Amino acid sequence: MPIRLSRTLRDALAAIDRPMYGGWITTGSAVVAEIMAGSGLDWVLIDMEHAPNGLESVLAQLYAVSGYAVTPVVRVPVGDIVVIKQVLDLGAQNILVPMISTAEQARDVAAAAQYPPIGRRGVGSALARSARWNRVDGYLAHGADHVSVFVQIETVEGVENARAIAETPGIDGVFVGPSDLAAAMGLLGQQTHPDVTAQVRRAFAEVVAAGKPVGVNAFDPEQAAVYAHHGATFVLVGADVTVLARGSEALARRFIDSPHNEPARSNY
Repeated sequence: MPIRLSRTLRDALAAIDRPMYGGWITTGSAVVAEIMAGSGLDWVLIDMEHAPNGLESVLAQLYAVSGYAVTPVVRVPVGDIVVIKQVLDLGAQNILVPMISTAEQARDVAAAAQYPPIGRRGVGSALARSARWNRVDGYLAHGADHVSVFVQIETVEGVENARAIAETPGIDGVFVGPSDLAAAMGLLGQQTHPDVTAQVRRAFAEVVAAGKPVGVNAFDPEQAAVYAHHGATFVLVGADVTVLARGSEALARRFIDSPHNEPARSNY
């Protein structure tokens, strides 16, 4: 019997009339991924850029979350055609590519995620989980229908080119990274600085004007609400490691009277 794949993030965003709220998975643990997937969050980001993840651990996490009503996204470490091909062949239906600052870079990403003649994705569906080993009817002919491609803007140049990036054929949406954007602006560690948030909102406006969904990191609840008000439709509101770090610190402050205990840290 033919197998149907889950809907993409692109389709999930189109089907919901509120922002989608998600959690970042950076431990590399399939167990933690499953815990996050069962939390009630709308989506999870399995990270290969800033986490100890390789192809095998990403595959294990995709398996772990597959039984839950959550949309998984894999952030690849770089917009490399081979890396993108391998992650898609694992069965990732949604990818996020970091550090995209120009429409040309976005075009390269889009081409890497689509089969010829439109793109340059290598053909290996009979060998790969992506097409469930050729059990998904018409996967090669309709591969783009089963994959959504998002790119991440993290520089001032990227903000300036946000509309052109969003309008690139094959790019389904844009995610804004305030942390690296702050660093690029000389405001390292100050992702809620007014100048940074102004640039984030500028990027939002350009992406929305292009008719594409826009997302953002916002671990501070008040900032998340502000960004949602300004048009963000998918928001990362926490991460596995920060939930564990802040939660364990709270336990230590509550139960251990120690001069080494520090005030509560910011969430991200």
